[in-house]
Amino acid sequence: MDYTNELNSPLRGIARARSGKRRRESSWDRTGGNKDSVRIPAGQTITVMDIEGAGIISHIWCTINCEDRYALRKVVLRMFWDGETTPSVECPLGDFFGIGFARTRNFASLPLVMSSQDGKGMNCYFPMPFAEGARIEVVNECDVEVHALYYYIDYELHGLIDEGWLRFHAQWRRENPTEGWGDESRAKTVGLNLMPTDYGREIWKTPNLKGEGNYVILEARGHGHYVGCNLNIDRFTSQKNIWYGEGDDMIFIDGDEYPTLNGTGTEDYFNMAWAPREENSSLYHGLTLIESRDWRGKNSMYRFHIEDPICFESSIRVTIEHGHANNLSNDYSSTAYWYQSEPHLEFPRMVSAKEREPRVD
Repeated sequence: MDYTNELNSPLRGIARARSGKRRRESSWDRTGGNKDSVRIPAGQTITVMDIEGAGIISHIWCTINCEDRYALRKVVLRMFWDGETTPSVECPLGDFFGIGFARTRNFASLPLVMSSQDGKGMNCYFPMPFAEGARIEVVNECDVEVHALYYYIDYELHGLIDEGWLRFHAQWRRENPTEGWGDESRAKTVGLNLMPTDYGREIWKTPNLKGEGNYVILEARGHGHYVGCNLNIDRFTSQKNIWYGEGDDMIFIDGDEYPTLNGTGTEDYFNMAWAPREENSSLYHGLTLIESRDWRGKNSMYRFHIEDPICFESSIRVTIEHGHANNLSNDYSSTAYWYQSEPHLEFPRMVSAKEREPRVD
């Protein structure tokens, strides 16, 4: 009997015999005492994993203690597979684990979890295969020391891994502000001298068929599949009740001129509806942060394509409008997660720690 398909169910597949040597890298006190963390001086990089051979990382847990209120944006996580010199993962620590703005929240999804106390126990269950080795760095770009980084990296060693295993990637981006053309505070400067009752209707007539000016979540080349993102929107305009989420998702696959996949609105892509005002989390989607019921301030959400990965043969471009036809100017940031064959497209330059700080109202 072929039990291969049963491994697609984690619970049922757990009974099947398997091979591999379980190993762990962690911050345990090598003296046998209870100082089970590592310090990272300001401006320094530490390597928390550097091994040779083939295997797969199955779980990462960490938590930090740092006086910088924005440490989760200023501490950067980098991962390198099979001796590569440019990272396959480069992301602020907090954003990697699911929420932006250097915030934490208790939430649970299938691949990412923030746990009590107050979401400070950060977990990742994305599988991360490697054939020749794996190296993980943590970079402290704060002006002060990270007093304590606690971590577990759980993995299996194998003699070799199947050639069909793709490499895990994660990339952070930000556009602050997005280049909006139609919010009311700027409408007259672009020739829109409209009465308030006509404003929304006129904006919604504007077409955007090719995604020009969209916020870019991911741009990748190679063969692979996109498995999701978290998106963080700081709606900072002072006007009340301007819903940021009329922006549609548009995903371009393998060089298509027009979107291969067209969406109907931001909350729709994130599997919610009707301009939600409730925080929630589930296996594959969630709205983990809402600062105001009129949508002002900071909002964080995620969507994981675990059951519906978006495959590409040569390239993918994942985008979303910032307001209908990109009419709104707000602060957008995101982390994209995907698997692909190497080599990968070199990531955009990571902006400075100061430029990564959240907006202050």
